[in-house]
Amino acid sequence: MKIGFLGAGAMGGAIISGALKAGIVEPKDVYISDFSKAITDKYKELGCNIVDSNQELGEAVDILQVAVKPQYAAEALKELGNSMNGKAMISIMAGLTTETIREMTEGDFRLLRLMPNTPALVGAGAFALDSNSDFTEDEKAFAQKLFESLGIVEWMPEHLIDTACGLSGAGPAYIYIVIEALADGGVAEGLPRKTAMNLAAQTVMGAAKMVLETGEHPDFLKDQVCSPGGNTIVGIRTLEEHGVRGAFIDTVVKATERSRELGRK
Repeated sequence: MKIGFLGAGAMGGAIISGALKAGIVEPKDVYISDFSKAITDKYKELGCNIVDSNQELGEAVDILQVAVKPQYAAEALKELGNSMNGKAMISIMAGLTTETIREMTEGDFRLLRLMPNTPALVGAGAFALDSNSDFTEDEKAFAQKLFESLGIVEWMPEHLIDTACGLSGAGPAYIYIVIEALADGGVAEGLPRKTAMNLAAQTVMGAAKMVLETGEHPDFLKDQVCSPGGNTIVGIRTLEEHGVRGAFIDTVVKATERSRELGRK
């Protein structure tokens, strides 16, 4: 299967690199279109094919991933012409519905919309895929294998993709604030900055692994740390007093609403 990438920046590049590293695709079967010569030179050195136009890209591949910024989507998709007719397209463009993408693109093609997140850059991504896609079973299996090479995959109806955008798509930014704040607390109590940051980051990663690998509810895992009258329960009480739980819930809701707004523009 020949796979194309329209846009090979941070996220598109992470997916290309992950697919190559995992051996899911070979460089000779990868085709790339990107306005950055530095990016295209990088993948050319790896043995990937660099094309001169988006239409040439569409004509060369069986399946195309579109990873341009949403504001540039209309122009980039128009440049495909009817090259995607009868083929498959994957969109990782935030907010743009399958209906909007089809309106922007000529031809009759199969389409899979998904929402990735930036930890895919380190092989720890979270991918929300549209379960209502008209991809063939083989194409869905390929997408599953491709994105599992970079993290976890969850299938859901398209109307929930915006929620995934507000939760996992934007979520790393929320957690960076948590890590920074935890580290600041450590520094306030005398820890060196680097030590505090390492402890905070490792703690967040470790807690996440506990949830994923044990399958236990976070509330149960929290109770395992909270000894009666101990320092942890005092810390939990402090978080509740500051409304941290409600703040995170509202944050996901507001970010989801914004994603829907972007899709209507």
